[in-house]
Amino acid sequence: MHRRLIPFFLAAAALHAAETAIPNRGQNTVTLNAIATRNLGLETVEAEEQDFEETAFVLGTIEVLPGKRAVVSTRIAGRAQSVIGKEDMQCEAGDELLWVESRQPGDPPPVIRVDAPIAGLIAKVNVAPGQPVEPGHALMEIYDLTTVEAKAAVPQHLTARIGKGMEAHIRVPGFPDRVWEATMAHIGAAADAASSTVEAAFHVPNDDGVLRPGMRAEFTLVLSKRPGVMSIPREALQGDATNRFVYIRDYELKHAFVKTSVATGEMNDRSVEIHEGLLPGDEIVTKGAYALGFAGKGSVSLKEALDAAHGHPHNEDGTEMTKEQQAAAAAGGAGHDHDDEAGGALLWKVISGVLFVLLIISSVQRNAGGKTIKPEAA
Repeated sequence: MHRRLIPFFLAAAALHAAETAIPNRGQNTVTLNAIATRNLGLETVEAEEQDFEETAFVLGTIEVLPGKRAVVSTRIAGRAQSVIGKEDMQCEAGDELLWVESRQPGDPPPVIRVDAPIAGLIAKVNVAPGQPVEPGHALMEIYDLTTVEAKAAVPQHLTARIGKGMEAHIRVPGFPDRVWEATMAHIGAAADAASSTVEAAFHVPNDDGVLRPGMRAEFTLVLSKRPGVMSIPREALQGDATNRFVYIRDYELKHAFVKTSVATGEMNDRSVEIHEGLLPGDEIVTKGAYALGFAGKGSVSLKEALDAAHGHPHNEDGTEMTKEQQAAAAAGGAGHDHDDEAGGALLWKVISGVLFVLLIISSVQRNAGGKTIKPEAA
């Protein structure tokens, strides 16, 4: 009889699990405390409809703006008596850079001061004290880098879509977190036959002087814009091509974030178009979104967070407990905090009663089967 009871017990347990395994809010919610939120460095932005850019990515370099480069030289022959200017030193127009002792006879020979022709950064020093100098020698070079020229090498198949005034987002590898915004100043008069590209030049403000000639630059050219497109920053998008999702700040819990599936459209260097899954005003996690995927369900249970926020009990799936569920939980034992559904609790009571009756029947059958039968006389 015991063997016959085991399958029944397993079936009852499976039925109880099926009754209580209801899809719930807790499965997709990461609930943290204030410390965990701060440690992850989470940042959010609001989903909104905005102009969506169609872009093209090209490479190029940073150069000195034409007319902002000066060569320092002397009109007389002689030797460098002293050199004041040093590489990477800022100078103003008229600052003394070196002194040249003339070859003309004299006691002492005449000495001429050479000044900076423009303000800027001394980029090259080609002379040392005592070195002979001649008229026309490039003794130093000075670059005015307050504005630089960023030259993009645009493939010829895109030339029909570019023109003066086109916007571009410019990055350099040395400063990955910075973006320089600029508009196209001019297009090259001739194409480069070797690379099949056309030069597109952008004038970029460089007040802090971090952009230097020769740096590699990455250009995102804005080819067109579509207004009124729901989009979010690319860093907020998680998952693979078959399962895209984002984390949205819970609308009522301070440190809770809900994993939400989205249908995406086009992408550019900054944003991704969203077709389904979001509403304007949803707060989307950007920085720290990837880390949330490894946070499990977080450091606080959803039930605890909701109970504290609302002042009344909830189930583990985030739904409010009904009066019947609260009564069933209270009947389950004083001092215990159960969130089983009322139907599940009732089912277990029925199962327990059935098992008890079956055990009694089994006991009676064993007693009946254990009576001693006297053998018949031979």
